[in-house]
Amino acid sequence: MSFWQPILVVLLVAFAISLRFIPKLRGYQFTAWIIVAVTAAMIYPAQFLHVGSFDLRNKWLILVVVQLVMFGMGTQMSLRDFAGVIQSPRGVLVGVLCRFTVMPLAGFALIKLFHFEPEIAAGVILIGACSSGLASNVMAYFAKSNLALSVTITAVTTLLAVVLTPLWMKLLAGTLVEVKLVNMMLEIIKIVLVPIGAALLHDYLKFATARGRKIIFRLAVIGAVWLMFLALGGWNWLQSATPAPAAMVAGIGGFLLGAVLFGVVYHQLTLRFKRLDEQIPFLSMVGIVYFTTVTTAAGRDNLLHVGVLLFLVAVLHNTAGYALGYGLARAAGLDKNSARSIAFEVGIQNGGMASGIAGTAGKLGTMGLAAAIFSPWMNVSGSVLANYWRKRPATDN
Repeated sequence: MSFWQPILVVLLVAFAISLRFIPKLRGYQFTAWIIVAVTAAMIYPAQFLHVGSFDLRNKWLILVVVQLVMFGMGTQMSLRDFAGVIQSPRGVLVGVLCRFTVMPLAGFALIKLFHFEPEIAAGVILIGACSSGLASNVMAYFAKSNLALSVTITAVTTLLAVVLTPLWMKLLAGTLVEVKLVNMMLEIIKIVLVPIGAALLHDYLKFATARGRKIIFRLAVIGAVWLMFLALGGWNWLQSATPAPAAMVAGIGGFLLGAVLFGVVYHQLTLRFKRLDEQIPFLSMVGIVYFTTVTTAAGRDNLLHVGVLLFLVAVLHNTAGYALGYGLARAAGLDKNSARSIAFEVGIQNGGMASGIAGTAGKLGTMGLAAAIFSPWMNVSGSVLANYWRKRPATDN
């Protein structure tokens, strides 16, 4: 085993690299790197949990990484994406309703059927209750379905996740793990809305008026001063001198002002480095590989016991999303291309969000396992389905 284990990792790395040079398989390269991460973490778990005395599951490290992942995703969105709500209100409504009913309830049914340990079961519900993943937009593009509708649903569900994800967790997983509704909402604001808000601010600055730019730059200066105040001991003073709710509001305010500052700085960098927007999503992929590796290493013992069953649940959950998303969209009178996009929106979840929530809760090795297993499978199944539909274009546009 001491010989074959490193050889296996090297072969998988070589395979992942080789996909870059095969045009038809290039779309699977990210999934191949996820497989490398899972395999390496299962074989050498200790090496992926600590660097010296530093714990790679550190709460602040996880927060920063997940914010970078979400920011990278946010740079692929624009404020114009939300205009789709006006252009196709019925399609957006059907997609959002399916997204936040079918998948949480399907996850709940599956954990009742398979009887996982409480925190692992809560992770299945968590990924089902998260927003649509940006991979759904890529699949809609490959399938030549209604891409505009797909992008709009992803944008809307990302915003609604602040309220609906904690609500579903409280209703369906409240007996499995402790769910503090307000605290989880605040965590999602920090790990989702703040970085995506910074990315959308960058998009706004591309076409903002002189007056709009001036307001944003002033807010950025205030943000810089406020963050400096907090860093120089202001946060400790606030915690001791003000009630807990007031300190919490001040903390969220600091994150929001930090988002403005980061969005402005990033925008200025893109003016100097023209290809930066194209390269940032790569950081998101690196961040997701990091989550997958650390989660697998932390939950290795659990995976050895329930890994096969958890993978089966991932397949069933994902398939239910595609089938029910498409079927309910058609039943609501939407055309085939729109129904195909909704199938991707329902079947593909935001694994980065689920990993971030599990990580900041200190349950990466249990509640985060579902995200580590579900995400690679969603990429594979989504690619297969997209290629199938691409070869069979819809005729009722």
